Amino acid sequence: MIELSNDLVAILGFVILFILMLLRVPVGMAMGLVGVVGYSYIAGAGPALKLVGQTSMRTVTDYTFGVIPMFMLMGAFVSVSGVSKELFKAANAFIGHLRGGLGVATILACGGFAAICGSSVATAATFSTVAYPEMRRFGYPQSFSAGVIAAGGTLGAMLPPSTVLAVYAILTQQDIGKLFMAGVGPGLLAMMMYVITIFIIVLIRPDWLPSHKAENKGAKLEGLKNVWAPLVLFVFVIGGLYGGFFTPTEAGGVGATGAFILGVLRGKLDKAGIKEALLTATRTSAAVFTVLIGALIFGYFLTITQTPQRLTELLTGLGLGKYGVLALIMLMYLVLGCLMDAMAMIILTVPIIFPVIVQMGFDPIWFGVIIVMTVELGLIHPPVGMNVFVIKSVIKEVSFSTIFKGVLPFVVTDLVRLLILILFPIIALWLPSKMI
Repeated sequence: MIELSNDLVAILGFVILFILMLLRVPVGMAMGLVGVVGYSYIAGAGPALKLVGQTSMRTVTDYTFGVIPMFMLMGAFVSVSGVSKELFKAANAFIGHLRGGLGVATILACGGFAAICGSSVATAATFSTVAYPEMRRFGYPQSFSAGVIAAGGTLGAMLPPSTVLAVYAILTQQDIGKLFMAGVGPGLLAMMMYVITIFIIVLIRPDWLPSHKAENKGAKLEGLKNVWAPLVLFVFVIGGLYGGFFTPTEAGGVGATGAFILGVLRGKLDKAGIKEALLTATRTSAAVFTVLIGALIFGYFLTITQTPQRLTELLTGLGLGKYGVLALIMLMYLVLGCLMDAMAMIILTVPIIFPVIVQMGFDPIWFGVIIVMTVELGLIHPPVGMNVFVIKSVIKEVSFSTIFKGVLPFVVTDLVRLLILILFPIIALWLPSKMI
């Protein structure tokens, strides 16, 4: 039998992993399978099988991991309650009449929904059904309408409670609450820059986007009445987290309970809605935990082959400097964003990349925000942005080229925002530094 070096075993592991993913094997299953086989080759089948049992049990019973299903349940209750429509109507009542105003209303509503949902895919899919028909009804071009929704969807991974940031925190043993707070500044900056982008489009092409008659005061008051519930829920959950009254897992439980109570009291949640929300949260959580368990097993395999240490030595020895290495890592995420889901990217790559970042002296909290932002950018940029596929699956009439044409201005905006956050880390770090 030919003895392979640990380095060669690790390379073969990655090759087989990507082949399995190309064959449409679920990411979590593929990582777990490669991890078990690779670990068995180096340490023996007995330790590898024991590792599977221990990792699975520890992951599903760990109190810290409870933050994921809790916030997903909160998002499911909010989504089924029709909050997305209410947020869009409220924003539309105030600014929808302006030229490009429905686009701005979509961005603001996406931000509000993201702040209580935490998923970019869910945000993009939801507003494809809520905002797109309205924009088309008032004569907005297909490309602009779909592009705004694709860009607004990315806010789901940045604004708390972000599932992707929570998973990054768990993998790197960082404070989940601080990472949530670190996403607030960049998330608000993203919303502001998207709105500015829309106004720039209006200035450059004033006749391209329509305007319409302003709503009366009654419609505006009605819009405000609809917004109070999600606003109270967000302030209560995130305020409690920021003030140190809740742990992240407790905040998730409080948020899910609050979303349930508000939905029932406002008559937005019936038995069918509750069942749908519970099933959605269960399915999504099961999928995330499957990927998480597979990634942890794959991570143990990489650790035993010393891949993270080898990669750290390689990147630090290139002589590119810390920001050159950061640029290389971000480029890798942009490429992976064309091929993989955001959660899978974070889970697969962070255990390998994180030691490099620590060695370079970057702040782990700041890096989490930068990487999540880069990953989300990868999900909307050509040629194969995954979020674009989500929108296309909902809006059948729009071609991929039309969506990409509409999203390009926002891709440029995101690149500028990344540069701003690299130059001014305080935007992400100021709120976490003030936490109790």
